[in-house]
Amino acid sequence: MAKDKEQTAAENSGKKEKKSKKQNGIAKWFKDLKSEWKKVVWPTKKTVFNNSVVVFVTMIVFALFTFLLDTGFLKLFQFAISGKQ
Repeated sequence: MAKDKEQTAAENSGKKEKKSKKQNGIAKWFKDLKSEWKKVVWPTKKTVFNNSVVVFVTMIVFALFTFLLDTGFLKLFQFAISGKQ
């Protein structure tokens, strides 16, 4: 009977330790997350605007290039299929 009480007490203390370690792990994770957020260097509005303009212009150039290439291949295939010399 005494052994049962000792085992139960030991199991309960082990569960409490695991639970507290888990809570400490979560608290540590949030603490580390907060410190990492402080290290982030956010871009300025000017930098974001300039980068957005570069992306937009690049998209337009590649869209135009793709359109011209598609139109050229279409004309080439139409010429090949029609058989005109």
